[in-house]
Amino acid sequence: MQPGFAFTLEATDAGARAGTLTTPHGSVPTPLFMPVATAATVKGVDIGRVAETGAGMILANTYHLHLRPGEAVVEEAGGLAAFMGWNGPTLTDSGGFQVFSLAEQVKVTEEGAVFRSHLDGKRIELTPETAIAIQERIGADIAMQLDQVVALPNDQATVADAMRRSLRWAERCLAARRRPEQAVFGIVQGGLDPGLRRESAERLVALGFPGYAVGGLSVGEGPEAMRQALAATTPWLPADRPRYLMGVGQPQDIVMAVAEGVDMFDCVLPTRCGRTALAYTFAGPVKLKNARHAADQRPLEEDCPCLACRHSRSYLRHLFLAGEMLGPILTSIHNLTFYQRLVSRLRAAIVSGRFAAEAGRVAAVWQAD
Repeated sequence: MQPGFAFTLEATDAGARAGTLTTPHGSVPTPLFMPVATAATVKGVDIGRVAETGAGMILANTYHLHLRPGEAVVEEAGGLAAFMGWNGPTLTDSGGFQVFSLAEQVKVTEEGAVFRSHLDGKRIELTPETAIAIQERIGADIAMQLDQVVALPNDQATVADAMRRSLRWAERCLAARRRPEQAVFGIVQGGLDPGLRRESAERLVALGFPGYAVGGLSVGEGPEAMRQALAATTPWLPADRPRYLMGVGQPQDIVMAVAEGVDMFDCVLPTRCGRTALAYTFAGPVKLKNARHAADQRPLEEDCPCLACRHSRSYLRHLFLAGEMLGPILTSIHNLTFYQRLVSRLRAAIVSGRFAAEAGRVAAVWQAD
């Protein structure tokens, strides 16, 4: 285990887990949700307000930071946390998903991925070694291995080939490490095939990563297929290491994944939906542009401590209709706060042995939407 890095499992309730993730930049209770600061910024929300939402850890992206401003700039600033003024742990995604989803003219070989930047068409080569080198210069507490992501559903041969290439890349990522204080997580692949998921998990565990992510989901499969893939994966991961479901998701997805033993999450939805006037609440989604909110003097949620809930739904709706940037900012802050309150509630329910009841309440509201 890396210096300053640890995971302590403190309580379980059926498959759900509550613990503490410790990094060189501090400790965070789990389950935890990481706001996405793709380019070292959570869209529309300054870093002080992000901290006020209750966030304990932030995710940024290797692909985007490599393109601009470049890892040398981030390194010169003292690393990712210092660069964006964040006082807490950070994690960087390796860029594998962005190569799959954003880059142009992508060619994947055993050596790595060669592609054209979606910004200026510049030719870039990303290998396991360069992915680790870039992340070490960016300086996050946790770096991710480079993996190959494929769309789902897909034929088994394509999924198996990508999974086994990702395993070979995982070995190369570990061999390329130079910073002992930075933890590197392996990423389980295998699509929707239980046998491939088990093979990927067992072989990664044999390599001895300090933590494990479940990748290759939220790329076109439905929620039940995601649940089945998780159920086929988490039993083969060690109980004393953190488990991270990448890029997920809706409140009901997080509840389902916590039930399957997942500890860590990230997703762009809180700010993306905030920019489109969709607010998350424990009573379900609120579409602020709807006429029903025109004279509604209630806050989004009575017990929410966020800045947005100091105002009425009527006022928030007015901001969107008037084209004022404050509307998306406040709603994004509210959504980020909602996600932190959600994982905090789930943690409290696990510790007190009432996870099933709490999970059922959240799922009933959001699955009915």
